Amino acid sequence: MDSILLNCSYCGKLVRRSSRRMNENNKRGWKIFCSQQCLSLSRRKRTEFACAREGCGKRFSRTPSDSVKSKVFYCSQRCAALVNNTYRDRIVRICPNCKSEFTGDNKYCSSSCIPKQKSKYTDQIVLDMISKFFDKHGRIPVKREMYGCYKVSRKYFGTWNKAIKVAGFDPNPVMFAKKYIAKDGDRCDSLAEKIIDDWLYARKIKHMRNFPYPGKERFTVDFKVGDNWIEFFGLSGELKRYDELKERKLKLAKKNKLNLIEIYPKDIFPFVRKKILPLEFLFG
Repeated sequence: MDSILLNCSYCGKLVRRSSRRMNENNKRGWKIFCSQQCLSLSRRKRTEFACAREGCGKRFSRTPSDSVKSKVFYCSQRCAALVNNTYRDRIVRICPNCKSEFTGDNKYCSSSCIPKQKSKYTDQIVLDMISKFFDKHGRIPVKREMYGCYKVSRKYFGTWNKAIKVAGFDPNPVMFAKKYIAKDGDRCDSLAEKIIDDWLYARKIKHMRNFPYPGKERFTVDFKVGDNWIEFFGLSGELKRYDELKERKLKLAKKNKLNLIEIYPKDIFPFVRKKILPLEFLFG
């Protein structure tokens, strides 16, 4: 096996080591020692430094383990604190836009000086993208499906729904966006719920609005009349999230053996008389 002579990193004595071992030492930056004693003494060997604080200059010694983390050394924590806590001159920068001087780490002096990035989308491009999406998928896109041009559409048209309307389509329905006040003061999520509430009020039928379902899911029923739980599913089949909530309510009613009455738009518009709610009082 090939071997070479090297000097001990502590005492300088010649020591023979294999070339393979030396290659590994050089790769990892390890030192060579002739004995365990030299290795131990090297760890306790102290190096003398002068305190880096101006006006101090006190000389002191440190072990290798205490002196490898920094290139600047102080004789005490007091000297280190005096240097580190002194006021430093701030770097003065020049704004590339307005050429005014300022301090800090920013490139520009203020947000108003930051150049506005020109969007690659125009109002016509936004409308074309909406139309192409409809031609491909058979429906209008939601905001998250139009990444990149949603903010631009608000800039040109004010709101996303207005952009949809300008493109020639009807916006997606929003769950419970508008509130209706029934004759008895109840707040209803839709016109149909107001019709139901007014029908009950006209016949002096005691009812409760948004009565909680049994359990911990915090669901509420639209109307509760005695032992009857009445739900109006006005957006059934329109929104995926709404249908998921509807199924959870149906399972909850079945689990608790509730007398749940389901009402849909076809039961009210165009005023088909079904379930327990004939609506003749609205039409004379």
